[in-house]
Amino acid sequence: MVGLITWAEPKRGQKSVHMEERVILRMRFLQGEIVKSRYSAVLCRRVLTTGKRLRKRGVTQVILPEDFPFQEQLEKCGLRSVSTLALRRSIAADWVRSGLLECGQPVPGARVAVAAEALTGEVVRTVTELTLRHRYVLLDLPYGGEEFCRQLRREYGVSLLLGPDQDQLEGAEALILFAQRTNLSLNNPVVLRLYDEKQVLPPLTLPPKLEEEVPKGVNRGQLLAALREAGALRREQIVLGITRQRET
Repeated sequence: MVGLITWAEPKRGQKSVHMEERVILRMRFLQGEIVKSRYSAVLCRRVLTTGKRLRKRGVTQVILPEDFPFQEQLEKCGLRSVSTLALRRSIAADWVRSGLLECGQPVPGARVAVAAEALTGEVVRTVTELTLRHRYVLLDLPYGGEEFCRQLRREYGVSLLLGPDQDQLEGAEALILFAQRTNLSLNNPVVLRLYDEKQVLPPLTLPPKLEEEVPKGVNRGQLLAALREAGALRREQIVLGITRQRET
């Protein structure tokens, strides 16, 4: 079971830490509700208590409140926050489009570069989606990729530039990195670091009926990642925030 940590406003007679099971979109979570305090040391003790109780119940992954400053304390209890990497990679093509629109770049004619260490399933899916949306897609790999290029041409009639040089990568309007690249300036108008969970996610929304079940104040990316991983949420149900810019 995945843990869920939330804050609660102080009320007379309530426990400082309250544990209960909670269901969100048919997925069960073990929720640890912590009463807020103006004293950091008090909050830290309550977080440690919550972490120990969650771990005792078999929890290893937790969804945190927004801007949570006590992650180190949870790690001492053997807890880690839910990873958002798979979610980030699943929305990469939509994220590029959103980013291009936000900075006023033409979407279909934009040059989109993808750099990865290997041709994984996530890379194949992302590049395929990109080639169907953008006229110029570049793929940088240490090796391989030729058969994938031929497959794209056979199945969809689209072309993919394999093995771009550094100038071509840095000249692209959008750059998607599946792994860190220290030789690039990262000055492209849109840069997605899909290996870096510190990069702020775009606004993510769900259909209204599902949105009603999403609790406020929790890390939205972590919650959607957990729901998607468990099969409680489909990728197509996650929509990126709508921009007012028009595609050109």
